[in-house]
This record gives sequence, structure tokens and C-alpha cells, in this order.
Amino acid sequence: MAKERKKSAYAAAGVDIDEKANAISAVKKMVDGTRVRGVMSGIGFFGGMFQAPGRGRILLASMDGVGTKLKVACMAGRHDTVGQDIVNHCVNDILVHGAEPLFFLDYVGASRFEGRVFKEIVSGLCKACRENGCALLGGETAEMPGLYPKGEYDLVGTIVGVVDRRRVITGRTIRKGDAILGLCSSGLHTNGYSLARKVIFDKLNLGVFDEFPGTGRTVADVLLAVHKSYLKPVKAVMKQVTIRGMAHITGGGFVDNIPRVLPKNVSAVIDRSAWEVPPEFEFLQARGKVGRDEMYRVFNMGVGMAVIVREPEAEKAMKLIRQAGEKPFRMGVIEKGDGRVRLVK
Repeated sequence: MAKERKKSAYAAAGVDIDEKANAISAVKKMVDGTRVRGVMSGIGFFGGMFQAPGRGRILLASMDGVGTKLKVACMAGRHDTVGQDIVNHCVNDILVHGAEPLFFLDYVGASRFEGRVFKEIVSGLCKACRENGCALLGGETAEMPGLYPKGEYDLVGTIVGVVDRRRVITGRTIRKGDAILGLCSSGLHTNGYSLARKVIFDKLNLGVFDEFPGTGRTVADVLLAVHKSYLKPVKAVMKQVTIRGMAHITGGGFVDNIPRVLPKNVSAVIDRSAWEVPPEFEFLQARGKVGRDEMYRVFNMGVGMAVIVREPEAEKAMKLIRQAGEKPFRMGVIEKGDGRVRLVK
């Protein structure tokens, strides 16, 4: 009899990353069968690329959801931040390929339509769209009693952006010796909440307005911190430095996201001592008894975006990022390898 695979802490909390990866791999052939003229990417890219007819520009689209972070918003009765979360998340997903956002579409599904909650959600969507220079073009609201839990809702978004064909960032030019720069996250962003909620609410019985240990902030303040957009600092770099690759650190953490932009003949060596991990992650690791390696596969650990540039341009890139209001740091280097990530120290 085959030996059963040991469940990770995240799987025990209800989210199995390996099962998801296997499912995506299984449907890849079906998805490839829908390709039409103009499609330039397949499953695995952060954003889908489509050649705009008759022009040297490419449309990039991406779709995502806020996830179980919404449960925290409902518990706290605060709904003005989740709209910002989904817009910024999607902006980052197409930004890694060099695209700037054009417009955004949203979907809100609930058991019962509540005007006050909807207004707060939309206010967040509008705020983030203004800050990222894109239009909230439209959306859909669906009232489906019996499908969604009472008092809860789902929020999903789709973004479309554009990039000049000559400026598309794919990671194919990444070479041995390139520098990997890290851009700080603002917290958990929109990933790992099933595990975080299990530790905080189920295991420790903390409430949303209790203090999150070690932070001096409430649980709600820590868990509802807005997912950061990196459009401004990355645009500043792209004007003067050639970015060879970027990875938005979302679901799957470092282990699954950085390899999405690596050629098969190199590896990313990440120095975990290069930055100070925020206290909320250290708390979740210790009190949730989560293995260190799993933490770096579930959470962003304080790094929301990895930017890969030629070593001679690394200092210039960091200077430009700092001028744009962010605090970058060197977090690793590209070495000869097999397309994977190696975490050291």
C-alpha cells in the first residue's frame, strides 16, 4: 500500500498547494486547446498576453480574488480595504511583464446585497484605480442566497493592461550573476489567510480587535493591511534600467513564484538573512508550529516583489526605487542551476 503524503500545516488549514499545482498541470492541455491567433502565453505566467491586432503592443490580462482575507473584513466590519487589495494584486501581476494597467472589472457575489458594504468595497476599488492610473470600467454583482454564507461575500477582479512588444519582460534574458532585489510587503497581502485564521482565531482564540502579539496593532489592523502596489517604483526603474525579470510573491511564496520567470539553466539563491522578517510572520510560525520552509512557500515573509537586474545596474535600480518611496534590498543572486529557488541562511 502506498505511503500517505504527510499533510502540511497549510493543507491541514484547508488549502493544499500541491493539489492545486497538480490540478493546474492536469488541465494545461485543455487550456492550450483554446488558443487562437494572438495568444502569446500559456498557463504559468503572472498575466496572460495577447497581441493587439495591427499594432506593436500587447494586451496583458490577469484575474484574481481576495480569498479568505474577506472573512477577516466581515468579522471586523471593515470593507474599504479589500477593494484596494484586489486592484493592487492584479496590477502587480501584469506589472511583472512590464505592463501598465488600462482598466479593471470586478465581481461581488453575496447571499444578500447590503448597500453599505457594497459602497465601502467600491470606494476601495476606486481609490486603488485612481492611484494606479486605471479605470474601473464595470463589474457584476450577484445576490445568491444559499450559495454564500449569510453576511459574507466574494470579491474577484480582472485587469487589462498594455505593454510595447519590445519591452515585454519574460525572464528569458536572466543570466548567472544577476542581482535579485527585494521590495518590502505591507503585511500578508492576500495570501496565507486560511492558515493565519486557523492559528489566530481557532487555536489562540484571539478576536479581531485584540492586540496582535509583538506588533502593537490589533489583529484587524495587521490582517487587513492593504496589499501594496509596486507600479510606481517599478516604473521608475524601467525608465533607466533594464529589468530582466520580476516575480510577484503571492500564493506559493518564494518557492513557486520566482521559478515562474527563471530560465531552466539558472537558479535563484535567496539569502534569508538579507532582510528583517516582520513580527507577524515570526508569530505565525512559532505559535502555529509551521516549518520554516513551509512559511516561505505560503507567505511572502515581508517581500512583496522580487526584481532581477544586471549586477552592474543593481545600485542604480535601488537608488531609483528609494527615490520612488520604497526601501529595496539585495536579497539574492542568480546562479547556474535548474530553474528553482534555493533558500540559504
